[in-house]
Amino acid sequence: MSLRLSKGFTLLELMVTVAVLAILSTIAFPSFQSTIRSNRVAATGNEMTALLSLARSEAVRNKRGGGVCGSATGTSCDNNWSRGMLAWADVNGDGTYQAGETVLRYIPIKTDSLTAGGPSTAVIAFDNRGRRRAAAAQSLTLQPTECGGEALRRRLDINAAGQINSTKGACQ
Repeated sequence: MSLRLSKGFTLLELMVTVAVLAILSTIAFPSFQSTIRSNRVAATGNEMTALLSLARSEAVRNKRGGGVCGSATGTSCDNNWSRGMLAWADVNGDGTYQAGETVLRYIPIKTDSLTAGGPSTAVIAFDNRGRRRAAAAQSLTLQPTECGGEALRRRLDINAAGQINSTKGACQ
């Protein structure tokens, strides 16, 4: 009887390993896509909440106001909530963004994977006490472009006191 040391895999062992990996990846891939969509919505929702909180705290700090508006470019308000959002410090206290006012932060929205919407008004403005200026209710919405039958829609409601409430819901 001779002793031979094995220095590799046999063809049969390699084929079994590849087959097991193929089966596992087929099962895991759809679940992984759902996790990626959920994480994108959660991360962007957190950025939107932080942007609103920044504008509100700046409004109180500078004693004149601040706000958030839809912006595709990050340099002006164009009511395009689906492309991005801009927070600014309201230097003159009129509740609207004008050239020359300080841009605090801009967040772009990844339109290839997310759909965002804002209020019909051009801005969400805060007064010098951090309260929302608009009389009508204002909210922001966010959801992935493909929901896959899951409740991945986020809605950020800004109440009259300027507080933000986030709720999950079914995609529309």
